[in-house]
Amino acid sequence: MPDMDGPAFGKKILCIDDTPHVRMLVQRLLSSDYAIVEADDGLQGIDLAEVERPDLVLVDLHMPGLTGYEVATRIKSILPGSPVVALTADVTDNVRERALASGCDGYLSKPIDPDRFVEQVRAYLSGEREFLDDDRFRQIYQQTLVARLEKNVRELTEALARNAKLNAENLQLLEKAQRRAKLLEAGARASRRITSILDLEKLLQATVDTICDDFGFYYAGVFLRGDVNLPGSGFVGRWAVLRAGRGEAGAKLVAEGHKLQVGGDSMVGVAIAQRRALIALDVTSSPAGPGEEPVRFQNHYLPDTRSEMALPLILGTADGGIGVIGALTVQSTEEAAFSDDDIAALQIVADQLAVAIGNASLLGDLERTHRELTRTRTYEAIANATGEAIHWVGNKAAPIPGSVTRITEDIVRYLCMANALLAEAPPELRERDFARLLAQAVGEMEERGFRLDEVQAALEAQSLERLRRTLGFESIYEDLQIIEKSARAILNIKEDLIGPARQRKDEIVHLPELLEETIASMGIPPEIVRTLFSPDLLPVRADPAQLSRVFTNLLKNALEAMEDVEEKKLFVWARRADEPDYVVVDVIDSGVGIPPESIDKIWMAFYTTKGDRGGTGLGLPACAQIIGQLNGKVTLESEAGLGTTFSVFLPAAKEETDVRIPA
Repeated sequence: MPDMDGPAFGKKILCIDDTPHVRMLVQRLLSSDYAIVEADDGLQGIDLAEVERPDLVLVDLHMPGLTGYEVATRIKSILPGSPVVALTADVTDNVRERALASGCDGYLSKPIDPDRFVEQVRAYLSGEREFLDDDRFRQIYQQTLVARLEKNVRELTEALARNAKLNAENLQLLEKAQRRAKLLEAGARASRRITSILDLEKLLQATVDTICDDFGFYYAGVFLRGDVNLPGSGFVGRWAVLRAGRGEAGAKLVAEGHKLQVGGDSMVGVAIAQRRALIALDVTSSPAGPGEEPVRFQNHYLPDTRSEMALPLILGTADGGIGVIGALTVQSTEEAAFSDDDIAALQIVADQLAVAIGNASLLGDLERTHRELTRTRTYEAIANATGEAIHWVGNKAAPIPGSVTRITEDIVRYLCMANALLAEAPPELRERDFARLLAQAVGEMEERGFRLDEVQAALEAQSLERLRRTLGFESIYEDLQIIEKSARAILNIKEDLIGPARQRKDEIVHLPELLEETIASMGIPPEIVRTLFSPDLLPVRADPAQLSRVFTNLLKNALEAMEDVEEKKLFVWARRADEPDYVVVDVIDSGVGIPPESIDKIWMAFYTTKGDRGGTGLGLPACAQIIGQLNGKVTLESEAGLGTTFSVFLPAAKEETDVRIPA
């Protein structure tokens, strides 16, 4: 059973005092018998009194803000049945009477006497009260309260007046800041749009349209000084020509070749000559008003213009100087429509426009230079590739002539020996078909300039043992194999060169199926190769034949790298890549690795690390090209003596409806 006499079920006391050690002492002395609630200022005390409804309130008389007297008066109106006891160190005359006049039911002096405090509190809770004998103190307190209230009302009224003035000023600043923010936002938006356009005419027209649309102005136009196709020319020219204007009026002015003299009496001319922004608050007034620029505005295509702003288009020159290439004019149908904020916002646009004009003007030269450079490099690349191809083919074809010569010599020797035997054969044997064909071949050989008598004399001069060593079928067969190997190597270039360029027939490919089929078709022993396919592996979209060719090349390279390695291990691992929407297939071997100086070279056509063991040097470049066409990539990690890892990254198929779930 809970202790019904404990603090949770006993009386509740509210202590209002701005001194922490006083509240701590009250808590220490009373918390064993009562529930203590604390407040460190008068307003908080009043709020707690309304919420907690304490059975007794201890209040310090001297606190900042509301005094203890005022707090006591307010709490007494809230809790008329709960005693309010003053706690004070005030020793001035009549302090007890002033406390009772404010509504307090008792008075305790500070510092608190620990020996008597608990009994004093218990007495007030039991009904003890002190009463005011002299009503004069109550009248004095009420007068003091009214005077203090009057002072507070006066101060509050003055504060409200000051706040109202500050609010009005803040509102004006806010409106100005909001307008400035909108202008800057519009300027930034316009700048982003125009800086992305590199065609000069489209750039200028887009600029005037964007300014009018985003800023809400009546008209905008761009004047360029002379021929600005080459910004490095120094921006010379006495006239600024309108190159783009808003709407029908702008189109007509451009068509008429509208231009203004630099340094003349127009806003545009002065802005260019003086390299500064100008504002005309009222273009209809005859003399310029205070703070305005002298202006003469006469344009029958723009009859509603009432105020104008002109901003110079400043751009650096090729020699590091600064030049004005033209000006931007912005016009409004309202008088005094422009301010310094408008200049700040639109000058950003003008500066970005000047840079964009420079970029667009230089683009022509850049494109021409690029085309020429591309043409030159293309010719160089073709020449280099052709030279490499010719060199490679020459190396592969080099053994063929020697082999052909040896085979020809051997055939001539054999025909010569057969002809010598045929000459000594009986007549009936020489009439047989085989003999006639042999005689015919000998005749054709003589017609080609071979001297049989010289060949026969040379053969007869050699011993049988020497002839056996130099003349035999194995020699001819070996030369034929050399020719066949060289020819096949040359023919294989065709697939390596034109394979990636063939038209792809892309479809959804499930990598586990394709890799298993590729490994099986190569006849790789199962004790060498191991595969691992992640359960969440996504399919890819590719040409299965070309993709299979990529992995065939990589597996073939891996097997060749392990030829001289005792423990051959080949690991194929397919999984999701760390890059979103990509899968990766690793082909890992335990081969000899690739030397660091060769890692970058293996992607070059006709480069091979296999030496005289074969290889066209086109396999890996073809792999990289095929994977690149699929928006993928091939990476390589290798360490000499430890093996090599080729990683093929491929984008996962996105058309979920095309994905076929394998059976």
